[in-house]
Amino acid sequence: MNKLASAWIKNLNLKKHPEGGWFKEVYRSPEIILKQNLPDRFNGDRSFSTSIYFLLTSDEFSAFHRIKQDEVWHFYDGLPLTIHIIDKAGNYLERVLGKAIEKGQSLQIIVEAGCFFAASVNRENAYTLVGCTVAPGFDFDDFEMMGRTSLLKQYPEHKETIERLTSL
Repeated sequence: MNKLASAWIKNLNLKKHPEGGWFKEVYRSPEIILKQNLPDRFNGDRSFSTSIYFLLTSDEFSAFHRIKQDEVWHFYDGLPLTIHIIDKAGNYLERVLGKAIEKGQSLQIIVEAGCFFAASVNRENAYTLVGCTVAPGFDFDDFEMMGRTSLLKQYPEHKETIERLTSL
């Protein structure tokens, strides 16, 4: 693993994430939105907002998953990160999170609620450190990681990308 990535993991006290990569929740709003004030897709109360640090190395990927909220990705350090999105209409979109704005990269990228998305670092021996903000706040009940077989049945036209960014 890249020495700088290892240092970030240690210094920020990051832990393995189920989708791949490393994370630590750094903020959870103490204020709560009651279930009756949320859309029906939520099964309980939620914090106003949450945020995490998320680090991904080129040795791994963030597997396709979706959540019930919009997620804002913020670039912090390292090399650009590609966010792979399959939107609700089944279209594949690729967005690059990074600081080279003149090359079409963005410092922030929004993944809309309900879209499947994955992420990858596209250069060897590299990493990306980002932040992810979710509102209403993230809860693992809002997280769905579909397996390769299910995603391929639903989106066979994106076979190459799905096979690259999912586990068996």
